[in-house]
Amino acid sequence: MAFNEDLIAHFRKNRGTIAEGPFTGRDVLLLTTKGAKSGAPRTHPLVYTRDGDRYLIIASNSGAPTHPSWHHNVRAHPEVTVEVGPEKFRAKATPVARGVERRRLYDRHAAINPGFRDYEQKTDRVIPAVLLERLPD
Repeated sequence: MAFNEDLIAHFRKNRGTIAEGPFTGRDVLLLTTKGAKSGAPRTHPLVYTRDGDRYLIIASNSGAPTHPSWHHNVRAHPEVTVEVGPEKFRAKATPVARGVERRRLYDRHAAINPGFRDYEQKTDRVIPAVLLERLPD
């Protein structure tokens, strides 16, 4: 938890640039969700790739047997806040959990971030892809 809090503070201080630690040079965004049960805001730093105008994140949970908490949150409350670089905007989160489209998205993400191939090998669950689409202001 402290790691994520430090990463979030570093991200915001440096306007979205990660200049130290294991995420140096990686494309990281901050996803703020509404807690599925609590309704409280929860912010999560996540590696992303792009799919056209949409941002793509993966609910890998590092290959754990369960989905990450943020995935449960976006299923309950799909309107989220995204911070990328110095930008902050509202978005709609759409999980893609099955089928050809999910495979295409996952493979695209893993081609840029090879560690995600390992996450698939570590778990029996199908790891969802989640598309983030900017909402109008």
